[in-house]
Amino acid sequence: QVQLVESGGGMVQAGGSLRLSCTASGRTFIGYAMGWFRQAPGKEREFVAAIRSGGNTYYADSVKGRFTLSRDNAKNTVDLQMNSLKPEDTAVYYCAAQTSYSNSYYSPLQYAYWGQGTQVTVSS
Repeated sequence: QVQLVESGGGMVQAGGSLRLSCTASGRTFIGYAMGWFRQAPGKEREFVAAIRSGGNTYYADSVKGRFTLSRDNAKNTVDLQMNSLKPEDTAVYYCAAQTSYSNSYYSPLQYAYWGQGTQVTVSS
């Protein structure tokens, strides 16, 4: 069965760093985009970053310059390096994968598979 599993979440002070990892199993997502979304209490799910099969990356304006997304197609993993974390980054972070082509990488509706999420808490 297809699974996406996030890891690496936790608590960190403002200005600190965390590295999230997403491991896919059950199928390969090579050839399709993978992304990270987050949902904070009282807010809707929002786009964080996405990476296409060729390695091109896209970031929300709120995280650009602080977060870096990478993927290892051979290992079927994607990592999100988060630096200079801010309290407003506090959220549950979800890994997601597309199964068909879509240029709307920023929309959660374009992702077929989702992980269970990992909590990131940034204290001030």
